[in-house]
Amino acid sequence: MKFSTQEDVEAPIEAVYLMLSDFERFERAAIRRGAEVQRTSKVHPPHVGAAWDVKFSLRGKARTIRIELVKAVAPEELLFDATSQGLETQMSVELVALSQKRTRVSIDLALTPKTISARLLVQSLKLAKSNLTKQFEDRVAEYGRFIEDHHSRTA
Repeated sequence: MKFSTQEDVEAPIEAVYLMLSDFERFERAAIRRGAEVQRTSKVHPPHVGAAWDVKFSLRGKARTIRIELVKAVAPEELLFDATSQGLETQMSVELVALSQKRTRVSIDLALTPKTISARLLVQSLKLAKSNLTKQFEDRVAEYGRFIEDHHSRTA
C-alpha cells in the first residue's frame, strides 16, 4: 500500500532540509504525544545508520517500531526504513529547488505486510485509503506551513 504527496514550501531547499533533518525536534514531539523514543545508534543523525526504537499505544495496543535512516543526501533526499510487528515501511523524502526561495517536498510512504496479521491491517487500511490519504496530505501541508513560518521568523 502506498501513499504519496507533494507540497511546495516558500523556503530555500537548505532551510527545508535542515528542518526535515532536525530529528531531535521529531523525538521531542513524539515524547510529548506519549511515545517512548530511544536512539539506538551511536551515529548522530542526519547520518546514515541513525536508528530509533519507538514505543507507543495505538488503538489500545502497545506498539514498537524500529526506524532507521538508510540514505541522506543533503539537501535533496532522506530515506527511512521502519519495521513493526510484521509490517515494513519505507518513507522517501525528496526535495527539489523550484527557485532560490521555493522548494518542492515529495513524500512517498510504502507499507509492506510480512505476516498474516499485518496483511489484515493493511487490508483494513485499504478500505479507508481515501480518508487516510487526505489525512496524510493535510499533515504534510501543515508541516510545510510550519517550515514556512519558522523560516520567515528566523530569516
